[in-house]
Amino acid sequence: MHVPANELAAAAARKFVRAVLTERTAPHSPEAPAISDRSVDDAVLLASELVTSAAAHAGSGLEVACHLEVGPGPHAPGPWAEDGAAQAGSRAGWVGVVVEVLEHGPAGRPSGTTSPHSPVHGYRRQLMHALAESWGVTSRRAGKATWVRVECATALPLATTEHRIADLPAEVTRRPPPPPEPALPRGHPGHRAQWAEREGQWFLAEAGELLAGQLDEDMVAALAGQLLVPRLADWCAIWLTTDHAGLRLSRVWHTDEQHIRTLRRSLEKDPPSAALSTTGLPWPWPEGETSRNTGGSALAFPLVAGGRYHGTLLIGQAGQPELTDTVVRLIEDVARRTAQAVVTARHYTRQATISRTLQRRQLPTSLAAIPGIDTAIVYEPWAEGQTVGGDFYDLFPMGRHRWCFLLGDVSGHDMEAMSVTGLARHLVRLLAREGHGVEALLNRLNHAMTEEAAEAPRSEHEGPRLLSLLYGELEPDPTTGNTQCTIASAGHPPPLRLTTNGTVTSAARPQILLGVEEQANYRADTITLTPGETLLCVTDGVTERRNGTQQLDDNNGLARILATCTGLGAKAIAERIRQTTHDFSTQPIDDDLAILVLEAVPVLRSAGTITTSDPHGGY
Repeated sequence: MHVPANELAAAAARKFVRAVLTERTAPHSPEAPAISDRSVDDAVLLASELVTSAAAHAGSGLEVACHLEVGPGPHAPGPWAEDGAAQAGSRAGWVGVVVEVLEHGPAGRPSGTTSPHSPVHGYRRQLMHALAESWGVTSRRAGKATWVRVECATALPLATTEHRIADLPAEVTRRPPPPPEPALPRGHPGHRAQWAEREGQWFLAEAGELLAGQLDEDMVAALAGQLLVPRLADWCAIWLTTDHAGLRLSRVWHTDEQHIRTLRRSLEKDPPSAALSTTGLPWPWPEGETSRNTGGSALAFPLVAGGRYHGTLLIGQAGQPELTDTVVRLIEDVARRTAQAVVTARHYTRQATISRTLQRRQLPTSLAAIPGIDTAIVYEPWAEGQTVGGDFYDLFPMGRHRWCFLLGDVSGHDMEAMSVTGLARHLVRLLAREGHGVEALLNRLNHAMTEEAAEAPRSEHEGPRLLSLLYGELEPDPTTGNTQCTIASAGHPPPLRLTTNGTVTSAARPQILLGVEEQANYRADTITLTPGETLLCVTDGVTERRNGTQQLDDNNGLARILATCTGLGAKAIAERIRQTTHDFSTQPIDDDLAILVLEAVPVLRSAGTITTSDPHGGY
């Protein structure tokens, strides 16, 4: 069966293997052996783990195969096909389930050879040792196949018992497998202990997969409680550590939701010690549970990961305790997985906090309104969920009759790139307020960038941090309605000017990037925008948007798009450029996107407007 190499692969593989074993074993196939439920569960669990491991680095997809092997003893796995089922009824004796996962792509070794190194590590290796008869890796022409063989507990086929007993080895006829123990109903003493024995390994695999995908520590706590209740406990509470070395009660869960509030109040009166390090520490039965008049037991488990304490998981069972060694070990494993998931979620939250802090430095909180100019901004960070990127912009006043604007792009998308954008924006404001004009400002900024590049330690594979910048000054004339614009481009896509008759021209000459050449001498261009004329400034996320080998700005593509915007306002032009950039290719945007539109309008009509895709709203 072919499965996609994504998060749904494991679930599809489990469903497929269970369906194959159900269909090709007794009683559905009377000529085939009867395999115990425990063996089926083991095979399904191992298939899930193999597919999860393979999906992390597979290319175009995976193929999963499952077949039975019947014979006098173990032997090498058969070819990549489901031909083992045809052998299943031919003779009785040793019965095994073979599951193979083929990763499509070039094989790393000659066909037919087996890798001496298993790709199974850590927790998965422990599962293989516990459940599998053998496993390994085989290189095939189509790719790498990882396989596992499970020796099954079998019973005789129901329809052919009489004439097959003579064919079985003597030791099999002397020691037939015992019938499976009937499951105890929920609420029966011993039900949870029996469930832990039967379903524990499967439960841990599912719990680990579910918890590992969460990026919020309170959601991790909520899921852990719902995983444990009612399977292994009647109620569950989770405390998490705080930044001030204290504890807070994150989540409380109960089989009866009406008891949650009362239970929380009781538990808040007696929080655990932050020094708790003993696994399975007995806990006094809370007052909130005595109303049921059944008594019970409670046990506290520390949430420890990387040698550090991150909280406490507390579970309680009413009535006769069922906290057997198996149940306790299972809860310990859940506690370890919960602790690791909490650590992962906290790392993510810390990164998000850093990103928001950098955003406050990188982007302005508001844009100045300019009489005689209608403005619009579109800003979209490249990475999903990211609030800032390498692009930045600003628009600020310089006295009563002059305004400055800029649009920049720092190479890279890492945290250092984001910090440079904030530094560059503030440095431009500082230089402008010191009275430096467009040319002097760019020359001084270039000098600072080249000095920083020379002093900053970098690896041999890391180049200098480059900065492209479009910077200009606007001086509207209220008597004529015209606006004088002085502008310079340092390694940036040239700004485009749209006249009222639909003509599009470049508004500034191309010049070298900032931070490359210390002796560079930047020159500015001056144009006059009359009412109805528009200046379009974009970053290379627009001009270099790709569709195969073609870029959006090939053959003056951006100018041709702008020519269709005659008569539109600043906000409408910004939205058309944004939408056209997205529609240029079916592939997702792979760079930050920033668009600044300045339209000269009669003074009475001018107003600043902002369009942004930032999740926190406009600036």
